[in-house]
Amino acid sequence: MSTVGIVLISHSRSLAEGAAELAAQMGVGEVAVRPAGGDGEGGLGTSIDLVEQAVREADGGAGVVLIADLGSSVLTARTYLEELEDARAGRPGDPETNVVLADAPFVEGAVAAASASAGGADVAAVVRAANEAYGFRKT
Repeated sequence: MSTVGIVLISHSRSLAEGAAELAAQMGVGEVAVRPAGGDGEGGLGTSIDLVEQAVREADGGAGVVLIADLGSSVLTARTYLEELEDARAGRPGDPETNVVLADAPFVEGAVAAASASAGGADVAAVVRAANEAYGFRKT
């Protein structure tokens, strides 16, 4: 059974890698959680190239959910999705991976998404689980 992949987009490579490690272990199972952090040269920032690579690695055929940390990482994710849509328009008939950006808290959303994916949820349910992580109370 293929599971929905998850890509964590952060300004910090270390933050993306740490959150991916946590989410993958909490998700338990064959969930592909991939980091896309930093500017690609080791500094702070975001990179569409890193997002594209992470999506390819996370895609197991059931779709991919993107979760971004802050403002410009959200813009990077949206730009990636626009470029993906434009590329697909030029290649009708190619298989299309369902890639969706969740509006979710970074760590809690990643863990919730990984757990839902491990349970066999589809892309829409994984996005819902990530988004609903805003409602988790810590007190």
